[in-house]
Amino acid sequence: MGGIYGIATAVDILTERLYRNAAANSNPAVKAFHDKQGQAGFKFLVTAWSVEQTGGPKIYPGRDMTAAHADLKVTDQEFDIVATEISATLNYVGVPEKEHKEFMAIIERYRPLVLGARP
Repeated sequence: MGGIYGIATAVDILTERLYRNAAANSNPAVKAFHDKQGQAGFKFLVTAWSVEQTGGPKIYPGRDMTAAHADLKVTDQEFDIVATEISATLNYVGVPEKEHKEFMAIIERYRPLVLGARP
């Protein structure tokens, strides 16, 4: 995916897309998170998580996915919206098909953790 610089570039674009996407922010808890939390911090965490997930060093300092999403009550449809934005961003930055599919498989493996995050 282009190493740390490629991942950081993709996450920068992705974050902008997610913060502007009305459908991605239709969940009131997600919108509140986006309104309250700094975009720079979110970019850092997603970049660090992505680096780890793609075989880089263990640098992600955030909570596990279940804890991180516990209060958001994400639905399958909302997960799909974010996954679509991730896929579109990977296409936009020119990630090769093999790596694109591998990363989307990683995202899909996290679906039950994100959706299962119910208090």
